[in-house]
Amino acid sequence: MSSFDAIILGGGAAGLFCAAQAGLRGKNVLVLERAEKVGKKILISGGGRCNFTNLGAGPGNYHSANPHFAKSALSRFTPRDFIETVDRHGIAWHEKTLGQLFCDGSARQIVDMLLEECAAGPGTVTIRCNEEVAEVSHGPAGFTVRTQWDSFTAPALVIATGGPSIPKMGATDFAYRLARQFGLKVVEPRPALVPLTLGGDEVLFRELSGVAAPVEAKAGKTSFREAALFTHRGLSGPAILQVSSYWRPGEAVAIDFLPDRPAGWLLEAKRVTPSATLRTILRDALPDRLADVLAEQLAVEGDLGNVTDKALNGAEQRLKGWQFHPNGTEGFAKAEVTAGGISTAEFSSKTMEAKTVPGLYVIGEAVDVTGWLGGYNFQWAWASGFAAAQAL
Repeated sequence: MSSFDAIILGGGAAGLFCAAQAGLRGKNVLVLERAEKVGKKILISGGGRCNFTNLGAGPGNYHSANPHFAKSALSRFTPRDFIETVDRHGIAWHEKTLGQLFCDGSARQIVDMLLEECAAGPGTVTIRCNEEVAEVSHGPAGFTVRTQWDSFTAPALVIATGGPSIPKMGATDFAYRLARQFGLKVVEPRPALVPLTLGGDEVLFRELSGVAAPVEAKAGKTSFREAALFTHRGLSGPAILQVSSYWRPGEAVAIDFLPDRPAGWLLEAKRVTPSATLRTILRDALPDRLADVLAEQLAVEGDLGNVTDKALNGAEQRLKGWQFHPNGTEGFAKAEVTAGGISTAEFSSKTMEAKTVPGLYVIGEAVDVTGWLGGYNFQWAWASGFAAAQAL
């Protein structure tokens, strides 16, 4: 039986970064990964270029049962801190939109960087893949982890196995099962950053599959201005993925199809071009197929000059807050991340250590902290991994 200062379960973004930081502090660390290689989700992220952080990442870009929990870790390891590491390894990057940073080359560069960091410290980081955890136990001597091949012990155990999103990549609910074994509460996990599905009378919008437009989408009190995409199952695109994290079954999603138009714009169009139709006006601003469907649904017939102001105001208001009633999501299979997870009430926000189980840490997606689309979840992986590493 081999002994280490810490055992980290999961060789993803949070696990590898935590291991590297602990190694830099002189710790002897073991990383156990059930897949055949580490960093699989990193490799597919950002279209293969890894949206590794966001310049604007801060507590306001995350949701959790405790919205204040992420403040400590995010303040002590910022996007600039991670960029310094990326720059030190000579990885070229660029800002795409809205503060999103991507590698100029390949996401493989980030995985290689993390592995190089693991090998750089005075401590030793041992990485073992194809290790299926069979049992985890805790006693006076610390934690014992038994896999199908071997057994390992350490005074500290870090859960970094993520959530069940993207099961084809090997994702499971292992973190939650292990948390419950240690008596930790779990906030009900659900798919996040996920396409929404439409049914009933809204099925007609599926005919617009492939059509995208810049919109403002709103779920509850939260809204995002980005592109929405109609699919053969419903709604997707960045704006929809963002609000999906806040949407709850039974609620509506409101879409402003023309967010830059001032109040009264349709009445102004009636004054300037009374012979135009609503369909032609919408075609000037939106993709033709989308404009046609919206005009048909609004049922405003004839030239604008012959339409009452009341009817035009009604059409304008509907275009500003078009109500969609999703009948569900495309589930964990298409979700980029998992919302919910192991309750933040169980941990120190400074160290990510469980309050009732000394030496047990949870980091990354397994925790009930979920970021927006655009590099925020990677920044949480780096920040939470760094916080735990400083305490190991």
